[in-house]
Amino acid sequence: MDTVDYDRALYYTHRSQWDNLLILMVRTKDDILSKKIEHFLHSYNFEKDYSVIERNLYSLLRYIDHASHPMEEAEIEALS
Repeated sequence: MDTVDYDRALYYTHRSQWDNLLILMVRTKDDILSKKIEHFLHSYNFEKDYSVIERNLYSLLRYIDHASHPMEEAEIEALS
């Protein structure tokens, strides 16, 4: 997977560019990233409980961190 989507998601989230994040949600080929963005944007716009918004934001950021790091060679060999 191309890491540009993860970099953009992180940048748009950091800069609070929700319109660009929504466009990225639609255009990305990573279904999990798309779903994480969707959950965050929905909670940001409609949720009254800040802890839910915070939980969805951290979930999105954790996924971006996880997905943007390539697998180590040892991890690849372990899967083989």
